[in-house]
Amino acid sequence: MAKGLPGSVLFCCDHNAIRSPMAEGMMKKFYGQGTYVQSAGVFNDMEIDGFTVAVCKEIGVELSRHRARSFDEMQEWGDDLSGFDLVVALSPASQRRALDLTRIYHLEVEYWPIMDPTGLAEGREPILNAYRATRDQIRDSMLARFGEPICNA
Repeated sequence: MAKGLPGSVLFCCDHNAIRSPMAEGMMKKFYGQGTYVQSAGVFNDMEIDGFTVAVCKEIGVELSRHRARSFDEMQEWGDDLSGFDLVVALSPASQRRALDLTRIYHLEVEYWPIMDPTGLAEGREPILNAYRATRDQIRDSMLARFGEPICNA
């Protein structure tokens, strides 16, 4: 059941290279600028994944300019994590980190168990299909949580 749109949401995963950028991009496309949306990873040791860019482009979400960043970088750059109404963790490691932050900040944390598509297939088309499944899993969770898109999606 949809709970409505928060004023701000932070999506997080392990590296901010696959799942959380997908979620950030889809949230912005589906729900417009009424909600402030960012994404972060537990680590910042990867660039945006090319398969992520490809499968999101299929649905009109542009991620080619996304720059991966970590929770620590957000804080170093002055992003106030306490300003987010909702943190959506898309991996177990990011859920642990987000819950860790609730000791410092009062944050609402939700966990969406989203599949990591890396290493699930071999060959371009099977790999793209795994990434599409992850993208669609995020989309379905997003629609269930926030309701139907308010923008052309």
